[in-house]
Amino acid sequence: MTSVNVLLTIVIGLGGGLMVGCGFVAFLTVLGILPRLMQLTKTMKYIQGYEWAIISGTIVGVWFSLNLVYFPLFPTLIALIGLAHGIFVGMLAAALTEVLNVFPILAKRIGIDDRLAILLMAIVLGKIVGSLFHWMYFTS
Repeated sequence: MTSVNVLLTIVIGLGGGLMVGCGFVAFLTVLGILPRLMQLTKTMKYIQGYEWAIISGTIVGVWFSLNLVYFPLFPTLIALIGLAHGIFVGMLAAALTEVLNVFPILAKRIGIDDRLAILLMAIVLGKIVGSLFHWMYFTS
């Protein structure tokens, strides 16, 4: 590999990392997910803990994604970790829809204002069935 290729790879890698980092920071600040979470849980006094959790989680996540790490874990523990990941993603999606008021706008646009609970249950059940289908048939 020539030095030009190495330099180009470094520039593209740094550029991609900066773009993802900027998107992550914009996601956290513009949508106001952390202040809303702290407001709901009444934990404003732990703001430095939240900051350090985000920074350390990001650094550890980057390290794990750049290195091949294997943890021999029990299937029960893996299921609990998967459940925690699913809860996190679900809460993140719920926070996004709450901030953006997606469901009331969607219900109004398709003309089912009085059936918002049915719309929510259809989305939840569709997500559960789709996840179970994927997990049971496409994972080995």
